[in-house]
Amino acid sequence: MLAAYHKISRGGTRSPQRVGNAASPPDVGAFGDICLIVLRRSRSTKFPKNFLSSAIFLLYKTGPEEFIYPVNRQILLICVISALILPSASADLFPSSGPVASSKSARLRWGKAAAPKIAPVPVKRAIWAANQLQSKPYRYGGGHKSFNDHAYDCSGTVSFVLAAAGLISSPMSSTEFRSYGERGPGKWITIYAREGHTFAVIAGLRLDTTPFDRYTGKWAPRWYPSYRPPFGFDARHPIGL
Repeated sequence: MLAAYHKISRGGTRSPQRVGNAASPPDVGAFGDICLIVLRRSRSTKFPKNFLSSAIFLLYKTGPEEFIYPVNRQILLICVISALILPSASADLFPSSGPVASSKSARLRWGKAAAPKIAPVPVKRAIWAANQLQSKPYRYGGGHKSFNDHAYDCSGTVSFVLAAAGLISSPMSSTEFRSYGERGPGKWITIYAREGHTFAVIAGLRLDTTPFDRYTGKWAPRWYPSYRPPFGFDARHPIGL
């Protein structure tokens, strides 16, 4: 095992890996593959701002010496710079800030919801993400091929806000939501699902694509202050929320 690594003296000088009597640089292919994986995931997953730099720094400090060979160090620098310059698609899609209210439940203001200040961050982000859908139309199957869509159906709407909260990684159907998380209502978020329809109650406000209390209204992702009886629905909630 030790022969596979470069040795570093206390003075900081390196002894390059040798094959026979000829010095040769290590293969950078594996580390390059790691960088590509990190960058690809950074564009499809919402990481904290310092995640990539911290992760790569950890590789630098704890990885085999072949990772910090001068050639690899150049690749490492490119990875860090690219990760910081190139914003991920999810960072643009889901908001990280929005209106808040000094109350224990969400407050509806001109069609947009203000999240309670005391709510956990995932709950706030779910509410702020739902606000982005208030101008979107309804389309059956909308929001299922991608979180980023021009229109959303009921489960596509619920999938969008849960993804913004970091609670799911891909869109889910109404059927799948019937077994999501844990059984019963949650403290902050409750998903009501049955065959053919799903809606959510987040911090006291209902996020639904059907008005329910007045069926003459159009179908679209909207906030509703009115109560909807959950008869025939399975109540589920994210673990811990």
